[in-house]
Amino acid sequence: MRIIIAKHYGLCFGVRDAIAQATRLATAGPLTILGELVHNPVVRAQLAGQGVREGNLDTPGSAATSQVMITAHGASDAARAAWRSAGFGVADGTCPLVRHAHHQLQVLVAQGCHPVIIGQRGHVEVNGLRGDFPGATIIESAADCAALPEHGTLGVISQTTQPIDKVRGLVAAIEAARPACDVRFVDTVCQPTKNRQGALRELLEEADTIAVVGGRNSNNTRQLVAAAEAAGREAFHVESAADLRAEWFARARVVGLTAGTSTLKETVAAVAARLEQFATGNLCPAAAHS
Repeated sequence: MRIIIAKHYGLCFGVRDAIAQATRLATAGPLTILGELVHNPVVRAQLAGQGVREGNLDTPGSAATSQVMITAHGASDAARAAWRSAGFGVADGTCPLVRHAHHQLQVLVAQGCHPVIIGQRGHVEVNGLRGDFPGATIIESAADCAALPEHGTLGVISQTTQPIDKVRGLVAAIEAARPACDVRFVDTVCQPTKNRQGALRELLEEADTIAVVGGRNSNNTRQLVAAAEAAGREAFHVESAADLRAEWFARARVVGLTAGTSTLKETVAAVAARLEQFATGNLCPAAAHS
């Protein structure tokens, strides 16, 4: 069994900076992060070990610490203002590329567009984008286009971690569903997500099996798994090396390894090392379950 690692994988700069910011704040004093800083259990456990608490963004005033922090997924301006009005210091860990998506949506609304967000309904980033525009339409699949208003102009952005091919397909579906509307689309899918999707496509040219490392709640990680499965490959989503099972790879000849944008490089390295043990026979299936 041969193992190849994607050219682009793992931690992106927005997540890296948010983790560094949270660590600095935790060193300075008690801190509550308003949600999961990033969708990664390893990172969350590390922060918890530093005394960092997790709170609920949607209940302003509920944190036990005077300092709170917005996660990398962002939040609405209304949510930030509510926490400040409640007397809390609000640090902002929003990824700059998520902030860019917020800005583009604001620009489209200012131009008179009805706001449309392509993304996963209920995801924290999508909730944040919609927070200041509660009338926005969320498009998760082509079937959602039926809910679009008969508005003269539709302003369309995307959750930053959506596959760009899926986004373009849904923009085409929007245009087909409302042919009389002026559809203005701004591509807000982030470059790290595009890089990881592109690197996965390269893996698929060689690999018959794909291992994807990342949090269960991570949208971009799940999208990598979905893309591998759609290409007809067997794909396994793991959060750490401990999740791997030797029998999964019994018939694999080439295993491609990649990771979502909130996954630490040391976690990927540990997964790669365990796969190498499977490949060389230095770890028997019974030990793999330990």
